[in-house]
Amino acid sequence: MERRPARGHRMVPHTADVRIEAWAPDREGCVAEAVTALVDTFVDPTGATPEADVEFHVPPGADEDLLVSVLDEVIFRMETEGELPLATEVRPADDGGLTVRWRATGTDAVELVGAVPKAVSLHELRFGPDGDGWSCAVTLDV
Repeated sequence: MERRPARGHRMVPHTADVRIEAWAPDREGCVAEAVTALVDTFVDPTGATPEADVEFHVPPGADEDLLVSVLDEVIFRMETEGELPLATEVRPADDGGLTVRWRATGTDAVELVGAVPKAVSLHELRFGPDGDGWSCAVTLDV
């Protein structure tokens, strides 16, 4: 059996929507990897350069709620601000939430290659410790 890399993501077949899986050695890395997976489902960021640093706080909650909040923020900012993360760093916040920092670019700087996600589905959401690290599986409504 082939070992997967310590950190990564992929799209998996799904009937009507888009399903992503992500994994990393720790919770925060898994959230960051899920952000990259989300963006990779509908744009090709090749050649895009970061235009802004964006930082925001996610309030404390269950691990699944933290993941969904960060992914929802990607979709929200894409729709309202026209920006997408090219690189994501996630750190635990002192209050139990998360601090998320993006190197962002405008949506006009990337090529659309797939259906744009409209929301994060809670159906079959999975996020937690997995073997040597953390993993998640998320369905995106398109």
